[in-house]
Amino acid sequence: MTDPTSESGLAHRVAAVRRFNRFYTRTIGVLQEGLLRSSFSLAEARVLYELAQCQGTTATGLGRELGLDSGYLSRILQRFERDGLIARVPSEADRRQSALSLTNAGREAFAPLDASSRDEIGTLPEPAQAVLVAAMGRIESLLGSPNSAATEPWLLRQHRPGDIGWVVARHGALYAEEYNFDQRFEALVAKVAGAFLASHDAARERCWIAERNGVNIGSVFLVRESDDIARLRLLMVEPAARGLGIGKRLVAECIGFARTAGYRRVTLWTNDVLTAARAIYQQAGFRLASSAPHREFGPPMVGEDWDLELR
Repeated sequence: MTDPTSESGLAHRVAAVRRFNRFYTRTIGVLQEGLLRSSFSLAEARVLYELAQCQGTTATGLGRELGLDSGYLSRILQRFERDGLIARVPSEADRRQSALSLTNAGREAFAPLDASSRDEIGTLPEPAQAVLVAAMGRIESLLGSPNSAATEPWLLRQHRPGDIGWVVARHGALYAEEYNFDQRFEALVAKVAGAFLASHDAARERCWIAERNGVNIGSVFLVRESDDIARLRLLMVEPAARGLGIGKRLVAECIGFARTAGYRRVTLWTNDVLTAARAIYQQAGFRLASSAPHREFGPPMVGEDWDLELR
């Protein structure tokens, strides 16, 4: 039987996506005859941009990068060549193709487009720019192909304002979706994360956030259990960023920091259903110390205590 609530939710989400598409295309001027009050269409402006960034690319490379129909791209390039905006020379890599580059006139035509684009973003205050970039990165991460995501660089940093709220929200949503954990798990995460934020000792406790293109994709905490023991908590990696070694790196950062801070042991509590995390802990040298069945978050599972002795 079809769940009417699910169908209703889908309808609302489809309507929201369509509403955003209408708003966004209007905002960036896709429906206008010329982009950014220029004589170039959106597709033509994109071709100019790619040529400005990648001098010497071929028509085949341009079409692959932009996803443009070859016939449509050919007409754009013919117009640009006729107007003196691009030059063609035989490609050194493949003499059957031509390497394309902007002429001086082409660079002059691109400069106002580039400046107008910068000015549009620059009208937003810096905090709003950061929020916008993060939201765009999130959309790109969700809609982009997994293969392209694997080549994107990522970085680790300490937490900033807003990160702890993200940690709580993403743990609650992901664990409910992937393991059917109930709201008690999110409550536990909120308690742990809130306590860290309220009173953590920066010399002996730390939160790391993994980030890619301005979007948070992972987290982990190391908190003080006692003078000699640190506890690793809230390891999480977004599904779209798994397989890149982020979880392994987050755990390694915890261990390295624990040694520097003078701890003699790192301990953690996890559950048997979290197989990927358990494998990371084992590879890092943690050993299973004890286990016990429970249903603290709804489904039956086995809670496990793991320890790593630091030498």
